[in-house]
Amino acid sequence: MKPNALRTKLYAGKPAFGTMIQETRNVSIGLIMANAGCDFLFFDMEHGPYNMETVADMIRGTRLAGITPLVRVPNDEYHLMVRPLDAGAQGIMIPRVETRAQVEHIIDCCMYPPQGSRGCSVNKGHNDYTPQVEWEFAEQANRENLIILQIERARAVEHIDDLISVPGVGAVLIGPNDLSLSLGNREKDQLKALEPFIQRVLDSALAHKIPCGIHIPNMDWLIEWMRRGMTLMTYSTDLHFLVQGARSGMDRLKAAANES
Repeated sequence: MKPNALRTKLYAGKPAFGTMIQETRNVSIGLIMANAGCDFLFFDMEHGPYNMETVADMIRGTRLAGITPLVRVPNDEYHLMVRPLDAGAQGIMIPRVETRAQVEHIIDCCMYPPQGSRGCSVNKGHNDYTPQVEWEFAEQANRENLIILQIERARAVEHIDDLISVPGVGAVLIGPNDLSLSLGNREKDQLKALEPFIQRVLDSALAHKIPCGIHIPNMDWLIEWMRRGMTLMTYSTDLHFLVQGARSGMDRLKAAANES
């Protein structure tokens, strides 16, 4: 089984950089984003339009590009979590996590025995379709796959120590938009209002030696939280890059036309 380069980097205390793919449906996205300098990509099956076949293809392309494919699954149902892992995702992120019982269920589903109860099919995308001794493979998968809890509810922040102390949790990532809604925050400066809650999650993650990250398009805040100790740095989305790049060019062209 291929080692998880992202997990290795995170557990060495080094920052890793990536983005969320929400609209692109082409296997070339792995190569494109590898050339842009990404260490990992999230494929968004919660808010994106993807079916399993599409994501499986993009996972394979991303693995071949030499960067780490991750999937944000819709929820914690068994088949929604394990099928992307079978397809070759080297980690999954589960949204809306709130309770320890939910985390224990997630770990049980995603880990092979004796740590969990996941069903095993060895020579699939997660093993690049090569044969391997079953127990050797299961032990490697349990060690290498990155199970990420998305922290985006007030209840999750309140009980963060309880959530991330469950054996098998690989990382946590904060979703500011949903966290802001959950907290009833209507402040214009959303990130500033969330600062103490984000800090609480980071402090807990550092204390438990669990990598922590955040997903935002605000570069200044990403850099600030990286300075404070975050390492799973998820910048923006493919859709935002497309709009941002197009708008920049169009604005410049229109400004030049108005000057002439």
